[in-house]
Amino acid sequence: MAHAAQIKIPATYMRGGTSKGVFFSLKDLPAAAQVPGAARDALLLRVIGSPDPYDKQIDGMGGATSSTSKTVILAKSTRADHDVDYLFGQVSIDKPFVDWSGNCGNLSAAVGSFAISAGLVDPARVPRNGVAVVRVWQANIGKTIIAHVPITDGTVQETGDFELDGVTFPAAEVQLEFMDPAAEEEGGGGSMFPTGNLIDNLEVPGVGTFKATLINAGIPTIFINAEDLGYTGTELQGAINSDPKALAMFETIRAYGALRMGLIKHLDEAAQRQHTPKVAFVAKPLDYVASSGKAIKAGDVDLLVRALSMGKLHHAMMGTAAVAIGTAAAISGTLVNLAAGGVERNAVRFGHPSGTLRVGAEATQVNGEWGVKKAIMSRSARVLMEGFVRVPGDAF
Repeated sequence: MAHAAQIKIPATYMRGGTSKGVFFSLKDLPAAAQVPGAARDALLLRVIGSPDPYDKQIDGMGGATSSTSKTVILAKSTRADHDVDYLFGQVSIDKPFVDWSGNCGNLSAAVGSFAISAGLVDPARVPRNGVAVVRVWQANIGKTIIAHVPITDGTVQETGDFELDGVTFPAAEVQLEFMDPAAEEEGGGGSMFPTGNLIDNLEVPGVGTFKATLINAGIPTIFINAEDLGYTGTELQGAINSDPKALAMFETIRAYGALRMGLIKHLDEAAQRQHTPKVAFVAKPLDYVASSGKAIKAGDVDLLVRALSMGKLHHAMMGTAAVAIGTAAAISGTLVNLAAGGVERNAVRFGHPSGTLRVGAEATQVNGEWGVKKAIMSRSARVLMEGFVRVPGDAF
């Protein structure tokens, strides 16, 4: 019996922030996958190695975690005042679907670098030496990201001494500006706080009722006090991810939170929307030891945050969730702001399982509606491998 031969597709494997994924230029994809739909999803699933009942993604490029089961498609922008259109696909590890409902803030750090190297940015906008300002249209959520990419001798500078907790080696710093990150176009009626409240009582049948801040900024996020869940906020991955009951609890909270935020209409829709919303728990500063062995002192941070992604506690912090943290911290009365001392601020440093991260955001209230002009953070990015990915020709 004859079997379809493998085909090869130009691709680049990149780290961006504390994530990594497979990057494609839209024009390099097979024709059937150049448009949204079943063929594109099937191709990306096969590239990453999903669905995998063994949860290992051995037969693909994925790394069997939410941070490493990611894909990116880029093209020259069709929008005025933008250089590149950026589409992010979060690939499920054990189920046959790709979640297109949100952005990846970490991989956003690699978009500008890839776009320049792939010729998607007008060469006239790239200095011989200095910083290239790449204007990115984030197509999943309809938002603008400005990436400041260092350039040396006309090419992207990837090496450097910028250290990012959650990433083993230093690299060049890439500053990101998430413009008008609140109130994504989908869900929540266009409001930063879809319920209209800074704090809600979130009723979760079979689990309990919790104080919660439900916010649409960077990515839809549900914030809950750690102590209300029986945690301290100093937990590392093993404490949560080795506890099936805890994971089931968080998924139930996430589903009811999604319903309350208007992101889904029926509870069972949450299973097909794993990427959003995120669930995070916050606490006031405490001493703890990060997963790297680094000692984090209470005085080093303004608050502690632990967040779950794709059903597991994240090893560091999702970039988009960091935007939500920075935005919520800037608004007096949210659970995040209260955990950070309840004072007005335009930047916050929080502790996560791998260390600390600083994010800046300035929030304003106009006619009773909260907004934020931009959130700023620094990440780094690096090409890990480039060439071709191969998949069976009948895989999509």
